[in-house]
Amino acid sequence: MSLKNLEYLFEPESVAVIGASPRPRSLGALVMQNLLSGGFCGPILPVNPEYNAVAGVLCYPNIASLPLTPELALICTPSATVPEIISELGDRGTKAAVVITDGSDRQADSAGDSLKQAILAAARPYNLRLLGFHSLGLLVPKIGLNASMAHLNALAGEIAFVSQSRAICTAVLDWAKFRRIGFSHFISLGDSVDVNCADVLDYLGSDPGTRAILLYVEAIRSARRFMSAARGAARNKPVLVLKAGRLAEPARAATPHAGTMADVDAVYDAAIRRAGMLRVFDIKELFEAVETLARLRSFRGDRLAILSNGRGPGVMATDSLILGGGQLAELSEETVEKLKAELPVAWSPGHPVDLSAEVDSDRYAKALDILMQAPEIDAILAMHHVPTAIAPSEETAKAIVEAIRSKKSQVLTVWMGAESAMIARVHCIVAGIPTYDTPDEGVRAFLHLVRHRHNQEMLMETPPSIPTEFTPITATARRIVRQALAEGRRMLSEPESKAVLAAYGIPIVETRVAATVEEALRMAEAIGYPVALKIISPEIAHKSEVGGVALNLDNPEVLRLAAETMRSRVAELRPGASIAGFAVQSMIRRPNAYELTVGVSTDIIFGPVILFGQGGKAAEALNDRAVGLPPLNATLADELLSRTRIARLLRENRDRATANLDAIRLTLIEISQLIVDLPEIVELDINPLLADERGVIALDARIAIESATLPGSARLAIRPYPRELEEYVALRSGRKLLIRPIRPEDEPAHYELFEHFSPEDIRFRFFRMVKPFPHSEMARFTQIDYDREMAFIATNADDQNHPETLGVVRAIADPDNQSAEFAIIVRSDLKRQGMGRALLEKMIRYCRDKGIKELVGEILADNVAMLALAKSLGFERHPTEDPDLVAVRLRLWED
Repeated sequence: MSLKNLEYLFEPESVAVIGASPRPRSLGALVMQNLLSGGFCGPILPVNPEYNAVAGVLCYPNIASLPLTPELALICTPSATVPEIISELGDRGTKAAVVITDGSDRQADSAGDSLKQAILAAARPYNLRLLGFHSLGLLVPKIGLNASMAHLNALAGEIAFVSQSRAICTAVLDWAKFRRIGFSHFISLGDSVDVNCADVLDYLGSDPGTRAILLYVEAIRSARRFMSAARGAARNKPVLVLKAGRLAEPARAATPHAGTMADVDAVYDAAIRRAGMLRVFDIKELFEAVETLARLRSFRGDRLAILSNGRGPGVMATDSLILGGGQLAELSEETVEKLKAELPVAWSPGHPVDLSAEVDSDRYAKALDILMQAPEIDAILAMHHVPTAIAPSEETAKAIVEAIRSKKSQVLTVWMGAESAMIARVHCIVAGIPTYDTPDEGVRAFLHLVRHRHNQEMLMETPPSIPTEFTPITATARRIVRQALAEGRRMLSEPESKAVLAAYGIPIVETRVAATVEEALRMAEAIGYPVALKIISPEIAHKSEVGGVALNLDNPEVLRLAAETMRSRVAELRPGASIAGFAVQSMIRRPNAYELTVGVSTDIIFGPVILFGQGGKAAEALNDRAVGLPPLNATLADELLSRTRIARLLRENRDRATANLDAIRLTLIEISQLIVDLPEIVELDINPLLADERGVIALDARIAIESATLPGSARLAIRPYPRELEEYVALRSGRKLLIRPIRPEDEPAHYELFEHFSPEDIRFRFFRMVKPFPHSEMARFTQIDYDREMAFIATNADDQNHPETLGVVRAIADPDNQSAEFAIIVRSDLKRQGMGRALLEKMIRYCRDKGIKELVGEILADNVAMLALAKSLGFERHPTEDPDLVAVRLRLWED
């Protein structure tokens, strides 16, 4: 829903318990006991007509008799009573409730409406927020709120835990209490009839008392809402996800063919990565990862050095690193020589750095210091396998702590053993140094850092320009698809599929359709031998499986024989399949080309997803595929490519020339645009897509279609670039400019824009002087979530045909879509030409069309020109507490 009234759920000043009871082990008794023992300072109001008091607190017969309006209500009554209770609470003015009672969509009232529908209908008129059904409740230790049926209270801390499972909540609470881990919030979502994962991410993402968010997720219902909230929260703090149900294989594709279906778990993995979050796979790893991210600063690179006082642990760590996709740092000659000078003669240069058990704590610290100074190393895993008389654990720990403190380097430690190792771990914990029990845990922690940094960079990275601009012939592709739908078909023929690809700039092999063998012979003569021949049948998706493909046919006799054999074979293996004819195509000879596959599958939750990997007949057996969420740009396309095993061969292969990676990236971008423009496409499969140094060419393609109920952009989990909002405007001088939404690729031009601002421009926009923005900050200006924020730029090309940004207006809406705050700035040398008015009018129209109720902003009192522009466009002025600031407000819609 939104953030509306969530503050009453998470920070109430008074709480009522509906169904409070003194009966031992009853739900009402347990909730009252937890609420009273948690230390909550506000009024606690039990409600139950059967009792005068519960747990020594005066009890009220009904909600109407309460002496004050509770901000939060905890409902512990039978599920059938909940809708009426919600109505009574709404009438009384309560703004939030936790439905701890179990409930189910299968339960219905006399009219046949489900409990969920009845409860939501009761709450909606009052904007009353609901947590549950089937919720354990919530705990907010900083205010002493234990509004739950949990068996333990939670310690106070700065980590928020959010779970879709009540059972996982109790396990995590028990696990964390034993390890003295505290929480800012501990939230059991239950069935999420109202408050869901996205709502909570929005709230916690801006909560100053929460430094990290941990999620246990089983399923997501609204992909776009979740992705917007997750991306917003992940920009502010680490968000870690434990996703269950990894092996579930429900039918999620829009078509029955499984060859191009994206694995359910792979789609979730792609979504988590795209949102900038970090995925983990068990509870212990969840808390390990958040502590690692909290204790170590982010770093560039992924080169890990491994230091150990025993060969065995070093080898174990190296195995874990390589198998986990990490990179072992290569020690430079200079680093090796420095180590030789400090270590015993018996030391054998190599990596991992094995110091042997004979090295004392002083030499261990010196070796660590040398590695910390090595530029070829990004992080260090320092391991002490067992204590020895020469190097006791505590003594070594103190030496390591001192060495790290002086260099502030990225070091993770592993102390293997029990009692003596525990003392060493305590020294590291006190010093803020991450420490682990085993080599595998230490390496896993390092890989958490690498993956989290990579996911964050994907949120912040500036994509390069597309190497070749392409202008799709959308009308041609749309005509082919609509014609097939009009004929009642759900599959395009191979020639039709290739024609759609060609309309989007994807090179295809020339293919002609023949109804008969004689016609195929004439076409082969026109194309030129050798040719390939393929059967055309709407019932046959994989032609090679039924002998429906013949290659390298170099004369008419061979072609005729192949066609007749093909018909016989198909009739034998698929007797019910109708044969519409043959596809005749040129025989492509690119012996050094790689066989790739590009596909599209439609997931029930996240909509269209793009698949890329190794192609050919063995594609499914090799299972070398990566999944990505559209829309794609060049950077995201390259990231998708890099997650496959074949990527390394495409980039470097001593036996073949390097493949044209720009052509592969562009193909992925073209496919991404195709599924945005044509929502009727529910599945697509190009296999093989040949790729070599000359580029790419699609040899075979199939497209599945169905009538669309939503526009293409609405199907995507992430709103794509809204090209429909582009428009040209004329300034007073007659100069024409393009006003369009900002794109990530605009970051370089944004830097140039700031170079044209005067100090006064900067002060008017930011209310103070600011230093040049680093990439991480500038990326926030250019990489926006079009569902929540909009920035329009005025742009054109300079004398060298480089795109310039001349001005920008920005508005950020609240999650409720009620209000949006705007800011605007125009290049100093282009003022008084009407550009600012054109930009702000564009933003007003956009916000009004989006249903936003009001547009607000703050303007410095001495910014006379901006105040005049706001007044001329109908903004009202309001004073603020700061006499130097003026608030302006424009009503876009009346309630």
